[in-house]
Amino acid sequence: MPLFDVYPLYNVTPVSGKDILVYDNEGTEYLDLYGGHAVISIGHAHPNYVEAITNQVNTLGFYSNAIQNPLQKQLADKLEALSGCQDYELFLCNSGAEANENALKLASFKTGKKRVVAFSNGFHGRTSAAVAATDNQNIIAPINAQQAVTILPLNDVEGVKKELEKGDVCAVIVEFIQGVGGLDQGTKAFFEQVDVLCKANNTMFIADEIQCGYGRSGKFFAFQHYNVTPDIISLAKGMGNGFPIGGILIHPDIESKHGMLGTTFGGNHLACAAGLAVLNTIEAENLIENTNSISEYFIEKAKAIPQIKNVKGRGLMLGLEFDFEVGDLRKALIYNHKIFTGGASNKKLLRILPPLTIKKEHVDQFFEALTKALVETEASV
Repeated sequence: MPLFDVYPLYNVTPVSGKDILVYDNEGTEYLDLYGGHAVISIGHAHPNYVEAITNQVNTLGFYSNAIQNPLQKQLADKLEALSGCQDYELFLCNSGAEANENALKLASFKTGKKRVVAFSNGFHGRTSAAVAATDNQNIIAPINAQQAVTILPLNDVEGVKKELEKGDVCAVIVEFIQGVGGLDQGTKAFFEQVDVLCKANNTMFIADEIQCGYGRSGKFFAFQHYNVTPDIISLAKGMGNGFPIGGILIHPDIESKHGMLGTTFGGNHLACAAGLAVLNTIEAENLIENTNSISEYFIEKAKAIPQIKNVKGRGLMLGLEFDFEVGDLRKALIYNHKIFTGGASNKKLLRILPPLTIKKEHVDQFFEALTKALVETEASV
């Protein structure tokens, strides 16, 4: 039967990968500066990751959450140690959308309220409440539109204050670096004032760290660049290096009750093995330090390209903004120079989300190719 046609596809068929490189079915090598939407955090087929999953699937791949699973506790303890999020509790699920869905549900349980405040150009997933809090009417079906959500401009502190003082907002959800929206960030004053407003109005502050978390911003979580204390932190993409896993970190002020959240596959043995391999590798290979070093190098190189009008984002969650739409440029990079990059809802932005293992030689390779691709696409106009 045919596949349901919802994805515009490049004519490339990857069949294997190693670190920051992928290989297609014809043996062609590609430099992966997109990591499958920031999912590949420690590199394709990392030996630690392959060994951990292989050993686990040879032992026990899955059983339900009705039994003890010590791997979940090991993952929670390692996550606490590396992230610095002391005393939070972990609920495991399968994806970023599910993480945000549970975060919003938990906020509503805690406050007894149902309205959500989110922000322009935000993206929080495609499930019911998560998609309603996403600023893209093209993906919100009528059944999703039943959710009570108010979308405000980023940095609109007065707007947030006005909405929260109405008394019916259960949660404010925000990406500290917007992903799909185009690498926009709120100001330090905005984030910190929103945190204060939430605490003054019995509203849960949800940090959506699904794309910007796990070291990608140069700190373990992007919210750690600011003086804020989220009530709930959602995470997913880089968490499993390609294995489906997500979760939420929950502040101890939110009390758990049996049955309030649940999942069949979330926190399964294989997922936890993958998650532990990622955390152990981030620690052992100093990948957050590498993120900061490579980011600085990348940004300096970008400044030498006159066509780049702006560099957005932090760490290895970066956007190169031009004064033209970048669709043809992305095609030139992938087909002519064998480099994967990403797009955004901002059509003039090239998104760079490589594995955190990237080296300076890969950055050099990219900018050499970008310089040529800019000439090629200009000549084709």
